[in-house]
Amino acid sequence: MTDKLKPLFEQHDTLITRKNLPVEPGNGIFTRYQFPVLTAAHAPIHWRYDLNPETNPFLMERQGINATFNAGAIALNNKICLAVRVEGYDRKSFFAIAESTSGIDGFQFRDCPIEMPETADPDVNVYDMRLTRHEDGWIYGLFCTERRDRSAPDYDQSAADAQCGIARTRDLDHWERLPDLKTNGSQQRNVVLHPEFIRGKYGLYTRPQDGFIDAGKGGGIGWGLTDSMEQAEVVEEQIIDPKIYHTIKEVKNGQGPPPLKTSQGWLHLAHGVRNTAAGLRYVLYLFMTSLDDPSKVIYRPGGYFLAPEGEERVGDVSNVAFSNGWVLGDHGTVYIYYASSDTRMHVATSTLEQLVDYCLNTPEDGLRSAASVAVRKALIEKNLRFLKENKR
Repeated sequence: MTDKLKPLFEQHDTLITRKNLPVEPGNGIFTRYQFPVLTAAHAPIHWRYDLNPETNPFLMERQGINATFNAGAIALNNKICLAVRVEGYDRKSFFAIAESTSGIDGFQFRDCPIEMPETADPDVNVYDMRLTRHEDGWIYGLFCTERRDRSAPDYDQSAADAQCGIARTRDLDHWERLPDLKTNGSQQRNVVLHPEFIRGKYGLYTRPQDGFIDAGKGGGIGWGLTDSMEQAEVVEEQIIDPKIYHTIKEVKNGQGPPPLKTSQGWLHLAHGVRNTAAGLRYVLYLFMTSLDDPSKVIYRPGGYFLAPEGEERVGDVSNVAFSNGWVLGDHGTVYIYYASSDTRMHVATSTLEQLVDYCLNTPEDGLRSAASVAVRKALIEKNLRFLKENKR
């Protein structure tokens, strides 16, 4: 190893082995951690540099990494594995698996990124994979496959068409690509596979949009069934969680990771988008659906569950919290993996018990200022009575 290489590897080793401490006090709902779990600097040295001094005498970074974000998550072989969206300097995203035994720190990428097979219509860009361990025995990865909108004029080189790509695996190393999801012509991003069969069919959470960026008449979290994932097609889509004026999801919203099964219902994590004078703001929120009918929302706590804070608000696309991965670990611990500002990955921890309590006992959005004041006043009066009775 040359004198130039040694400091690079030492610095990288220090980064990936540092301990991640909880940020206290929390809010009683979840705990944040001091450091991101993954950044561009976590990408292996051999992904970025030509290590041969004969072909790279100045030790230049030949293929830079811009960001590591929007990761699907799953527990496998006593580790937590993240299917990370890695973006190079060329703006192309690809998937790579990073693993950790703690789920909080020590994440390291496998030696090589995923070589995702292409369909007959090659992807220009792939990103934001949701991982579902389905009861059929496969691990499915559903992701956005982006191609240029062929109907757009030549002068518009930003027009895109987004659809749901589908692949499956047993080990996160070897992937079988399946045909893209077919729906009724709308663009599809944030499609998530339900982990169990529904009356013998596969359930899919969708997000139909009229355009690549703007939801248009579409939007909201949809639900549909398909007979097969090998030729996945949703003929009928129903919106189960719509966008709503002057809420955290007035512009659009989408399912995050697959829901977690609890005794009270299916627990969902989603993102909501609203407009501000400074641009779009992405936050995370929770809701629950019926165990018997995952398309029926039974609890809908108002407001956001997690929003970007501090340095999380700064990045390639600022003021964004986005999650497409969480893992239910031992003793009911829930590891929530979220990206900040399309730049880096973080973890927050909670428990299934806490998250269910949050959903069951957080008031719904009353959709009017007066309703919000009424709910808050009821809480204040309850607390004042409690303090008086307990002489505090």
